[in-house]
Amino acid sequence: MDTIYSISEAAKLIETREISPVELLEFHLARIERLEPKVNAFITLDAVGARKAAKVAETEILAGNYRGAMHGIPFSLKDVIDTQGLRTTGHSKLYLDRVPQQDATVVRKLRQAGAVLVGKNATHEFAMGQPSYDMPFPPARNPWDLDRGPGGSSSGSGSAVSAGLVLGALGTDTGGSLRNPCALCGITGIKPTHGLVSRANTLALSNSLDEVGPMTWTVEDTAIMLQAIAGHDRLDTESIDIALDDYRAGIGENIKGMKIAALRQYYTEQGPATPEIVASIENAIKILQDLGAEVVDIELPELWFMESVSAIIAIVETWPIHKDTLGASPELYGDSGRNRLAGGAFVNSADYFHALQRQRELQAEVRAAMKGVDALITTSSLVTAPLLKDFMSGVSRYDTWKSPKTTSAYNLLGLPALAIPSGFSSEGLPVSIQLIGHAFAERKLFALGHAFETAANLRGIRPSL
Repeated sequence: MDTIYSISEAAKLIETREISPVELLEFHLARIERLEPKVNAFITLDAVGARKAAKVAETEILAGNYRGAMHGIPFSLKDVIDTQGLRTTGHSKLYLDRVPQQDATVVRKLRQAGAVLVGKNATHEFAMGQPSYDMPFPPARNPWDLDRGPGGSSSGSGSAVSAGLVLGALGTDTGGSLRNPCALCGITGIKPTHGLVSRANTLALSNSLDEVGPMTWTVEDTAIMLQAIAGHDRLDTESIDIALDDYRAGIGENIKGMKIAALRQYYTEQGPATPEIVASIENAIKILQDLGAEVVDIELPELWFMESVSAIIAIVETWPIHKDTLGASPELYGDSGRNRLAGGAFVNSADYFHALQRQRELQAEVRAAMKGVDALITTSSLVTAPLLKDFMSGVSRYDTWKSPKTTSAYNLLGLPALAIPSGFSSEGLPVSIQLIGHAFAERKLFALGHAFETAANLRGIRPSL
């Protein structure tokens, strides 16, 4: 075989036995061997374990025991998600030899679905900070331009899917860490509703804000992976016991009459986004209108304010996790992670509880504003992929704080947010829209996202590498 399939395409071929899981895996392992030295998407590659799992999947399918759309599909994991017997480093010197004794719940579910784990992806240290050259592993690179970063902190997961090294990956998202690489790498992914997907046995950053979600090539693939990992888990104190929807059933549903609210102030005033990104999202809005959706304008609380509330919660909840090891072995942390963590020592309990109170108030305010609206639309990022060399000079750090993120508000609000490619800049770099829905309304987001994706017709374009 010589084709990079989507998950849904490969699943059909596996089910009808036109290709085997072993054949599919070997194609991707060969691609990893050829391209990984350029992309740096992986920290740990488990070819032996993957070949064993692919052979088991092939045997089961030949015996008539097909488990579903993830059966035999190669996937990878952000290296903050625990894997039994396979090291999980958090991309840090502190955990170079850390080998978990059990799988994270999401990993166990994917294995039960018959998926084939290929390896662990690069990230920013403990999902914090920025791309860094003082880490034990090099930062991942963007397949669309290897001189640029893929976004973070699920950086290697974004690079791996974009480069076609795997068909899907899991990332984590505390303030945009999954959606940002999706936007900059030209792939699709969802930050699910808070409590829908277990975070048990993942390296925590913020219990109030952390999410685990899929990163894939298409909207349908994202729905397939979410179906496999969603569900209540008593090991996660934030997990919510709710009946699961059929997310893939949203693919192909008619969106005529759906009402979408455009958050224009977020990308024209409070950012603002680059002119090319503004033009791309306005084109996406027109496409959705042409498909029969009604688009209205809406104003929500300022991004800067919601990001500030989110930042206080995140740093206070992160600090206790690392304060002992940071105090005992500061040299084992990179500069970026160490500087980010240190702020947690200076936020008091009154600030934290006030932030939690404001979070509840903001959630109620946005729920009221969204009455009668099916989804919100805004940008996934205000900029295209930055040059990696700028992180060495401090340019990108300055740019990061100059503009608010368009992603962290939805972690604070606990709402599902779907990032979808919407075009390319004049430099050939991906740009992306973000669809935000009501809590547990992921199926409706998939219906809107798939309708847009089909009309935009961008999924046939891959990075050349």
